[in-house]
This record gives sequence, structure tokens and C-alpha cells, in this order.
Amino acid sequence: MKAAADLQDTAALKFKFNPKLGIDNPVLSLAEDRDPSDPWSLERPRFCLLSREEGGSFGFHLQQEAGRAGHVVCRVDPGSSAQRQGLQEGDRILAVNNDVVEHEDYAKVVRCIRASGPRVLLTVVARHVHDVARAQHGDDAHLCPALGPQVRPRLCHVVKDEGGFGFSVTHGHRGPFWLVLCAGGAAERAGVPPGARLLEVDGISVEKFTHSQLSRKLWQSGEQVTLLVAGPEVEEQCRQLGMPLAAPLAEGWALPTRPRCLQLEKGPQGFGFLLREERGLDGRLGQFLWEVDPGLPAEKAGMQAGDRLVAVAGESVEGLGHEETVSRIRAQGACVSLVVVDPEADRFFRMVRLSPLLFLEHTEAIAATQDTHVAALVESEDACLEDAAEPPLPPGSCRCLLYPGPGGGYGFRLSYVASGPFLFISQVTPGSSAARAGLQRGDMVLEVNGVSVGGDGTPQRLQQLAEAEPPLCLKLAARSQWGSEAWTPPGSGEDWALPSDVL
Repeated sequence: MKAAADLQDTAALKFKFNPKLGIDNPVLSLAEDRDPSDPWSLERPRFCLLSREEGGSFGFHLQQEAGRAGHVVCRVDPGSSAQRQGLQEGDRILAVNNDVVEHEDYAKVVRCIRASGPRVLLTVVARHVHDVARAQHGDDAHLCPALGPQVRPRLCHVVKDEGGFGFSVTHGHRGPFWLVLCAGGAAERAGVPPGARLLEVDGISVEKFTHSQLSRKLWQSGEQVTLLVAGPEVEEQCRQLGMPLAAPLAEGWALPTRPRCLQLEKGPQGFGFLLREERGLDGRLGQFLWEVDPGLPAEKAGMQAGDRLVAVAGESVEGLGHEETVSRIRAQGACVSLVVVDPEADRFFRMVRLSPLLFLEHTEAIAATQDTHVAALVESEDACLEDAAEPPLPPGSCRCLLYPGPGGGYGFRLSYVASGPFLFISQVTPGSSAARAGLQRGDMVLEVNGVSVGGDGTPQRLQQLAEAEPPLCLKLAARSQWGSEAWTPPGSGEDWALPSDVL
């Protein structure tokens, strides 16, 4: 009943101005113009612009297609952004924002969606269309339209000078609006193209604003304003492709700040920083870096006290708890890549409602890995990330500490060989907590949470351990290649494996 009420409220706001958030660009709601019950309306790729609130999800579950490449929507939550934008069970995801992912690894697709932050644009195609294309053209079929190189909307930060912002606005009574630039003015210097269409001001859509509402919004911006704009060639190409002029497609021009990529190598004294979970200035929980030790690797890499951690090894940690974040850092070993934002950058990207990872220049990350001043590191949490003293392990064995992923599972399957008796890893889900910790198929398990395995009582003990509180600690022997008849615990597909990701 609540879901139905939510849908009614959303429909009621479709043509109504919200003074806090503005109104969604109608171009961004192409899915609403199609009748989902009509199979012909789903024959070409569709674009779904999804949004989520802090701590929430986009409202769909993604699953890797068994036996072949493919990323399938296996569930859509009622009343969610995904349902409102027309995403359907069985849809194949072809692109995330402007990155074509139809032939990419499943783990990369999940990373791209999570790294997109509060808004993501998905290009999808219906199941029957995808299957027909594959049958006609094989696995190399490319169904996904994409914007050409450097033909994307622009996020431009304009600082007022003696001539103001350097643009005027052409309009009707209500948007859309186009900008007329003053030659050499602030807007032109900030990268606003001639004849640009104005889409957003400081992260708020102005497509349904009146001119007086737009004027008030620009006045409230003060001495600087961030505009999302699209030049005529971008607008035309999006029109031809049926693609929305969506903010997650944007490239940054003259932004006041950017995320930073830090490359660290662990030194004799560790990484040299403290990681704490706390609330930022806006009241939201995050992982913050403090107590950056002078002269140690973290400081040499450019870390600053108060930076917020955004990603580890290129994978977003937004929304993750402290223990899971620490686990991901530790899983990288002696060389760690971190993406951070300082408080100014954090405020800016939260205002425009876009992930800072969308504006992390690849050249910056590449240059950092080649820098001769690549640092060596000290890790830490509220307790330092220094490894606690543990009993020595037998040669060839190791310990792995796992925390559940966002879907609640660890991402591996155990199998039991009664003739041994041996317990070994028979399956690891790509991109899962187990995969990040380095588990591989064939690893033999000696202990689970300090309890030795093997013997007649192993199946019963494993069922009890599956319900134990995280983290899960495994002691592993060297990888084995035994091929024996395996026993799989009942329900292990749900308790131990991670069959889909909630996004």
C-alpha cells in the first residue's frame, strides 16, 4: 500500500516545482513515454536515469548471466527509482553513464554503478532483443549507442568578475533556457560553450523553472555558481540517440576542486595515518583520515588530515562500514591506491549530487604510479591498521579475514570431500569480499573462526559457523587441485555465495 502511495506522490510532482530539488528534466524520463506492456516499445536500447537517497539503493538487483558474459537485472524493487524509470527484470545493462560495459567483467560493472554516486544513467535492452542480436551477430554484437569523444554535457564552475557571470538567458515563460555568452566573460573562460542549453544550477534541475525562479536561484548562488550545460552539438547527438542530457555524463570544466588519487607503499612503520568513521559537516557518516604522521608514506603521497576516503583500489567505499573499509585496505597488501577528497571538494560534489569518482582524471592516477615520490605506507583505524601479533602459521598457509558484502554474503562456496576429509573453496564470486581478500578456487580450508575442520562433525559445524557474527576468519593451506566428489552444505548458495548485487 505504501509503495502505491509513493508512486502516486511521484506522479503528482511530475509537473510541480519543488523549491528544494527543482523538477526532474522531462528528457530524463524517457522510460515514462513507453508502454512496458508493448514489446515493440522495448526493441531498442532504453535509458534509465536512477537516483538514490543517502544510504539507500537505486532499487534493483544485478546478476551475472550464467555461462556467458552479460549483466542481467534479476529484480526491481516496487516503488523504487529503478521501477519509476522503467527498469525491468531481465533487462541487460549495456552501458553505465557513457561507459559501454556489455563485454566487461561483471565485477567492473558493479564497481561502475557504485562509483557513480547518487545518480547513474543506465543503457539497457530488453531480454528478447538482446537474445535476437546475439543469435544474429554472435557475442561481438554491439547494441549500445554512446556519445562521441568530447561530445558530452559540461559541468562548469563560473566565478563572478566585474562583468558578472558573463552570460544572459534566452527563454520562454518557463524553461528550457539557453545561454548567450559575453565575449571573454567569466562563463566563456569557465568552458561554457556558445549557445549552450542550461540544465542545472548547483545540482538542481532548472528545466521547469520560470525565468524569475532561475534569476532567484542564480542570485542565491552568490559569487560563484556551477552550471550543467550542453552545447548544440551535444544536444543534437543526444536527440539522435534518444539519450537524455544527464548529469552523470558530464565532464568537468574549471572545477574548483577535484578528487585526489594517492599511491602508497607500506614502509617499516606502516602507512602513517589513522582511519576513523565519523559524521562530516553535513551529518553523514564517512571514513575520514586523521593523524597523518610527518615524514611517513601517507604524508609523502599527499594525504591531509580531514580527507574523506572515497575509494580503495578504484572501488567506491561510499556507504560501507568501518570494518569493511579497513578490510579492503588490508586486502591490497603493501601497495594501496586510495581516492580521497578534502572538505572543500566533499562539499562541492555533494552539492552537485555527483560522485567525485566521475571526475577523477585517469592521467592523474597513471602519473601517480610513475612518480618517483610514490610513498611507502602506515595503515590505521581507530586502532592502527598495523597487524596484530598472531601465532606463526605453518609454511604455505595463510589467514583471511572477511566481512559480508552489501548483499549480505561473503562471496564463496565451500565443498567437502568426505574421503579426505578435506574442505576446499569450490567457487568465488567475482568482485565479492572473498575475491578481494584473495581467495581462489581450490584453496584448502584448515580452520574457520579458529575451529579446525575435518572429521565426521564438519558438516554440522559449518552450518553453525555460517550463522556466526562477522568477521569470518579462514585459515587456508596452499592451493589444492584435488578433484573429488564434493559435498555442498544445504542452503550454501544463500549463506556462503553472493549470487547477485543490490544496487
